This record gives sequence, structure tokens and C-alpha cells, in this order.
Amino acid sequence: MENVLTFGMIIHGEEVEAIDGKRFEVINPADETVVGSVPRGSAADADRAITSAEQAFKAWSKVPAAKRADLLMDLADALDREKERFGELLCMEHGKPHREALEEIGGALGYLRVAAMGARLMEGDILPSDNPGEQIWIQKVPYGVTIGLVAWNFPVALAARKLGPALAAGNVMIVKPPTDVPMAVVEFAKLALEVGFPPGVFNVVTGIGSEIGRDLVRHPKTRLVTHTGSTPAGQQIIADSAEWVTDLILELGGNAPFIVMDDADIDKAVDAAITARFYNCGQVCTCNERLYLQEGIYDAFMERFIPKVKALTIGDQHSNPDIGPKVNKSELDHVKSLVDSAVKAGAKVETGGGCPAGKKFTKGFWFEPTVVTGVTNDMEIMREEIFGPVVPVMSFKTFDEVLAYANDCEFGLAAYFWTADLARVMRTIDELEFGEIYVNRGIGELPQGYHTGMKKSGLAGEDGKYGLENYLHKKTYYVNFS
Repeated sequence: MENVLTFGMIIHGEEVEAIDGKRFEVINPADETVVGSVPRGSAADADRAITSAEQAFKAWSKVPAAKRADLLMDLADALDREKERFGELLCMEHGKPHREALEEIGGALGYLRVAAMGARLMEGDILPSDNPGEQIWIQKVPYGVTIGLVAWNFPVALAARKLGPALAAGNVMIVKPPTDVPMAVVEFAKLALEVGFPPGVFNVVTGIGSEIGRDLVRHPKTRLVTHTGSTPAGQQIIADSAEWVTDLILELGGNAPFIVMDDADIDKAVDAAITARFYNCGQVCTCNERLYLQEGIYDAFMERFIPKVKALTIGDQHSNPDIGPKVNKSELDHVKSLVDSAVKAGAKVETGGGCPAGKKFTKGFWFEPTVVTGVTNDMEIMREEIFGPVVPVMSFKTFDEVLAYANDCEFGLAAYFWTADLARVMRTIDELEFGEIYVNRGIGELPQGYHTGMKKSGLAGEDGKYGLENYLHKKTYYVNFS
């Protein structure tokens, strides 16, 4: 096959094949062409990666935090210099527009640099004892071998989000890239070696999540698993990690309500609602999944919203579109089924609703930007994570009513709330059951914040000082010096 890129796994500083020699292909979702191939790792590959990491940990954990921070900064600088190359890889394997691919690399830079800054700021505690001549020391120490299971929607950014704090804290990490989108993450590990990270500190194993991913989680030497992905996948990880009681950081599914009160700035809310729904083809865990408009502004909002949705462009990675393809056929079929289910239940498609017209869309996994009205809160399209360019819209009367609608959900990752009333904002602190709430602004958490979910949206969290602490284990010393 011409122009097909071939990648290995990165284990202990070397690019290697799977022990059994198996490989699988990487598909461009815009036209279904084969663009690359990577090893299909097995339990034997998981074991050699973990053995390598365990060996590397002994020396890496003793490297001064300042040196670890400097290496992370060097990695960020190198990635910045290579952003065009990494952006092109993301375009090929993910299908996202070139502009969005570069924005993902920018996000990765932020995660690495904030983690590097945090390496110098890690703290313990000294507490008074009840006993004379004694102190209580709370020391924060690295876990050791950690596993990063990365989702396919932002593979490089999510790898950096996990790798940065893990290595800053003195851990070592094995990253398992997403099955559909592995190539740029392999190159990321090569870049880490080039800037001076010791072999084994950052290994990458490629393969199928239900195969090598589970082998990594179940391994007795794995001390911490951090995963971004679906709730069912997270539930399986919880079960697989139970034997060794492995610590977990899980960011799982979301179903973010986007609430617009009648005193909100409609123009700003419209623009934010579009970006929060259609960015990355709607493939963001914190996307605007269900749009709630107060009755008083419903018509005015929709009069501005629908034309802007219709104006969104669809196309391949380099045509500078607003929306690229879905990542694979399974994801496309899921989106189609939710729209079809809503229509059968009485909802109305205001715009979109299927594959865009035109010869260039006969191959690939395309879906038009879609707005669905006439929905009720018990419909499948309102209760499941769509993860695609489709937004259901529903009106409400009162603040109390919309709080009930929003909270009537098994997920609790992110929410959006638009109002000019500070008292309402303060009520949401106590009453809106989501871990991350955007008030009068659009999508996009920041690396110095704390990204965490409630209910079935996960355990623990990532980013900032609290995220860094999740990569550290606490040890208590009762030091008697009398």
C-alpha cells in the first residue's frame, strides 16, 4: 500500500513490534482509506512495557522535581516546534479539521506546562501530635507504574493531560492510545525520548482496548489507572482493577445541559451554543448535549440559532470546514439511531438529520449539523450522550423546572448556565449536579482548573494542583523525637 505510515510500539526507548507480530490498520474517517498501521499488542507486550516502566521508576522517582519539570517543558517546546507535523497526523487518522488539530496540540502544550510548574509546588503537611516530642508528617509520594488509557477524540491532548502530572509527580507511565487514532501518540513518545526522558519512563503500547488495555489494568504491578472514555468502559475498568484494588482516575460519559435563562445575552449564548455543540464534530465530553431555552427567549434564540447552524460548513480536513467526519462507522450509526428514535417518538428535525449531499461524501463517516425540536426530557436523545453534531432543543418555564430537567440524568460531568442573575448562579453551586459548570461562557476547561465529574461521569479528576495530587499517594509518618 502506497503512502501508508508504519509505526511500532515504544518500549524502553525502542520502537518495537508486538511479540506475536500482529498489526492492524488505521483508517482516515474522511474517505475510509488506509493511512497507517500499528502493532496489535497482547498480554505479553503489556507485561514487558510494565516491567520496563518498573525498572525505570527506581531512578526516575529520585530525579529532582525541578529536573522533571525542565524535561516536561522541553517536551512542550519540542511539540510546539513540531505542531504542524502532529497536526497533519491528527488530520489523517482522526479526520478533524486542520485548524482544530492545531488547537488540540495547543491544548497539549498547556497541560504539559502547567504540570511542569506544579512539579516545583508539590506540598506535604506537618501536623501537631497529641504526644509530646512528636510530629505527624503527611508525605506525598509517587505511585510507581501508572497506566494512561486515552480516548480517541483528543488523543495527543489527553495523553499530555495524563502524562504531564504523572511524570511531574515522579511516576512512570504507559499510555495505551485509542484503537482508531494511535499514530500521533506513538510519535509523542518518540519526541519524549528525543528531548531526554529516560527509557521506560514513557512507554506506548498499541492495540485493542478490550485486549491489551485490560491486560494493563489487570496487571499486579499497575498502581494507578487513569482513563478517559465511556461510562461502560470505565465500569469495566473498575471491575478489572478490583483484584489488586488499583487506584483510579476516571473521566467518563457526559450529557451536558446548556441552560439559557430569559435574562441572558442571547447573541453570546447562541454563538457559545453552536461552538459547544459542533466543535470537533460534537465529539467532546463536555459538549452541549441538550439545549434548554426559557420560554420568553425561545423564539428569539431559535431565529438566530438555526440560520447559523445551517451556515456551518462540512468537509475534509484541509478545506477549512467547521465540521469534519465522525471518527468511525460505529459512532456514526449511534448518532443516526438517536435522531431516528427521536423522530419516531414525535420530535421534528429542523435542519440536517442525515448524511450531507454530494459525491465527496459517498465515502467516510459524515453527518450534517442537526437541530431537533419537539423533544421531551424522557426521550432517548435527551438521556444518552450523543457525541456528534446533533442538538435537541427543549423549552422550560421556571428556574426550578430546568434544574430538575438538568439533574434528571445519570451523568454529571459538565453544564452550561446563562443568566444575569447572580442569585441563580449561587443556587447552582448547591443544586446543579455537575462537576464543571460554565457560567455565561462557552466550551473549554483550562489546565489550571480541575476537571471532574459527578455520578456516572467518573472518579477523582484531572488538571491543576488537585489533578496533580491525584497522581501522588499519601504516606503518614508519626515522628517521635523525644
